[in-house]
Amino acid sequence: MKHIHIISLLLILLFFGCNKEKEGISSNSSTKDSLSLYFSLANDIKLPLIKKQQYNQKAFAIIIEQPNDSLNRVNLFKVANRYYNMNDWQGFNKTVGVVLEKSKSSNDTINMAKAYIYLGDYYGAQGVPDSAFMYYFKAEKMYLKLDDTYNLARTRLSKANLQYNESDLLGSEIAVFNALRAIKEEKASDIVYDSYNLLGAIYNELDEYDKSLEYHTKALVSIDDKMIPIDFQPRATSLNNIGYVYQNLNKQKEAIPYFQKGLAQKDLINYKPSLYAILLDNLAYSKFKINDSKGLPELFYKSLKLRDSLQLTAGIILNKIHLSEYFASKKDTVKAIQYSKEALEDARVSKNYRNVLGPLKQLAVVEPKNASLYTKEYIHINDSLQKAERKMGDKFTRIEYETDEIKGENTDLVTQNRNLLYFFSILTILGMLLFVIKTQKAKHRELMFKQQQQKANEDIYNLMISQQNTIEINRIKEKKRVARELHDGVLGRMFGVRMNLDGLNTINNDSAIDQRNSYLSELKNIEQDIREISHDLNREKSELINNFVAIVNDLFEEQKKTYKSVLAVTVDSTIKWELVSNSIKINLYRIIQEALQNINKYANANNIKVELKKEEDNLILIVSDDGVGFNVKTAKKGIGLQNILFRANECEGIVDIQSKKNNGTIITLTVPIEEKNKSTT
Repeated sequence: MKHIHIISLLLILLFFGCNKEKEGISSNSSTKDSLSLYFSLANDIKLPLIKKQQYNQKAFAIIIEQPNDSLNRVNLFKVANRYYNMNDWQGFNKTVGVVLEKSKSSNDTINMAKAYIYLGDYYGAQGVPDSAFMYYFKAEKMYLKLDDTYNLARTRLSKANLQYNESDLLGSEIAVFNALRAIKEEKASDIVYDSYNLLGAIYNELDEYDKSLEYHTKALVSIDDKMIPIDFQPRATSLNNIGYVYQNLNKQKEAIPYFQKGLAQKDLINYKPSLYAILLDNLAYSKFKINDSKGLPELFYKSLKLRDSLQLTAGIILNKIHLSEYFASKKDTVKAIQYSKEALEDARVSKNYRNVLGPLKQLAVVEPKNASLYTKEYIHINDSLQKAERKMGDKFTRIEYETDEIKGENTDLVTQNRNLLYFFSILTILGMLLFVIKTQKAKHRELMFKQQQQKANEDIYNLMISQQNTIEINRIKEKKRVARELHDGVLGRMFGVRMNLDGLNTINNDSAIDQRNSYLSELKNIEQDIREISHDLNREKSELINNFVAIVNDLFEEQKKTYKSVLAVTVDSTIKWELVSNSIKINLYRIIQEALQNINKYANANNIKVELKKEEDNLILIVSDDGVGFNVKTAKKGIGLQNILFRANECEGIVDIQSKKNNGTIITLTVPIEEKNKSTT
């Protein structure tokens, strides 16, 4: 047969070549005929696989050189279909990728949706269900938008089959009814058949056997030979499914006639050998269950041989389990264990853990000594599969939710980008406005802070002026007092002494000498009085110089009267306050005031110590307490500490703040003063 097909092809090509000019056939017509021939040969079930692949590749080579029009894309799908029928998944995926790109470049949504369906089929066959589901979902959204109800229903049915295979039975049931709803007003017997057939399988898995039989029977009745080609063998499929439900109900006598009718369908072994093998195995198993040994175990072997040739792994495993059960019933333990172990080995190689469960269960029966090991593994794998199935069901739901199409069926990529651009532009403008507002607020706070500082400085300056005026008044009073002392006391006495001494100058007797001695003593007393008056004047000067100390002392006295904490103050007497600038005095006063205020508000201290001393060229202020303390890093943002830091900076000083929780606080201010002293001398 192979040689006849090659000779026919050569004769056809020779005929076209010899008569090209004579009959005026164009090169396009020749190409079209060649393409049609390649398609026909690539689908010829009588040719070997490698030949069919070669013809399909030749067809692809012709199509890929043609312009990207609708016919070109249709022909590419024909190539993909032939690869699919050959189970050549690599060629199938490559061809679908090409047609998808061509469809996108031409904005051909119909063929884009079809390509998504094909990709879903590809990933489903490759065991990547989440990717398959995603492509089916994309196609579903496109068909919904195109209002193509037939293909919408077909796509939903593909989703349902995928979910069924992944044991998402509830999701599969919903998808089937959605498919039926889509073609409610149309005549689509093929989709109706497939939907009823799948619903029957779903209810069988759910052990709802009455419902399963109802829908499988509906499927059988709905078969339309015009709509469903014979090569799909729908009657044999439904008959097998009905028999299988009866088998699960353990009604083997009712099941057997359905399997026999299925096997009797015309050309079943040619069109669908895999279904023929299933029917053989099911018939053999039901006969075995009712102890009808006629044709056994030959029926099992025949089915197994056919499945081996077709490389149907799941069917091979099931066949071997059935053979193990058969030989176990015949007390042939060796063969029973042999087939069970072969089934387990095949299942492990297949890397499909669902296939492992059946052999493990059978081995636990036929090999009792290792039953606990097989049962333990069975339970572990079964639990893992149930978790994986739940996760896959959740993943299908998540894909439906997260796919771009569900976010807006009428939103294209350009609109999304434009919206994103608007969004980020508005966000940027808002950010800039917030930044400007924040900057202005910061500047306003800084200005207000400086104004507050200036007002505080004015208050302190006025306080010092007021204190100065008070001292000045006291100084004038003291001068008047001293003047009165000198005038009324010292001068009068000195005048009297002088007059008496003048009167005694001419007298030299003993009485005169005694009187002169008494007047000398009086002069000594006057000298002592003058010395005391001088000391009083010195004290006045000291009070005048130390008016800052007086102001600070007033602050300390107010602190002692108002608050219960014990205040201890030490002021170094060697500090020459007259050489310290008013700016430093003002800031020093404010720092002390702020420190005491913070202690009173927050520290809850029992003891406060304030120390003012001079060390080399620096004036040192130390304010310490035994209060609750605080975290210095976080508290630096407080306005109180900001005031202290600001004023220290104003007088070019350095502040060191040490504090810990429940360990008190020490504030140390170091201010340089010697430079001012030197500049004023």
